[in-house]
Amino acid sequence: MTSDVDPSERAETEQERLNRQLDQLLNELRVAMPGVQVLFAFLLTVPFQERFAEATSLQRDVYFATLLASAAASALFIAPTAYHRLMFQAGDKRRLVAISSRLAVAGLVCLAVAMNGAVLLVTDVLFDGTTAAITTAATSALFVGLWFALGLVRRATGER
Repeated sequence: MTSDVDPSERAETEQERLNRQLDQLLNELRVAMPGVQVLFAFLLTVPFQERFAEATSLQRDVYFATLLASAAASALFIAPTAYHRLMFQAGDKRRLVAISSRLAVAGLVCLAVAMNGAVLLVTDVLFDGTTAAITTAATSALFVGLWFALGLVRRATGER
């Protein structure tokens, strides 16, 4: 089995490794944040549209759950920055990276829920319930597969 780790990375100190991990995490969050912000902004405008008064009870419930999931994703994605700002001088970067990583993964879960809720809401308005259910199941499988299963399977097999 060959390793895809750059030889220079093997020689890094723990502090250098933690700095690199924190930088990578913050860059990943910079990618995710615009998407969740756009989705959240869109969701904030929905109730003020004329057609929203015609929404079914299910659509209102899906909308509300989607709005809350989007807000939670925003909070979870921003939390590592706030935590870093409050704790950066404490000298416990290992804990900062570990907690921030968990917050980012939780944010991805909430973002996946929010995006699938938006898909369900839109497809339920445009098509029948069966089409909405099938479409949402397919997009849910896509998110779970690409965002979570791909990495978890790779981690479980221990392959490099």
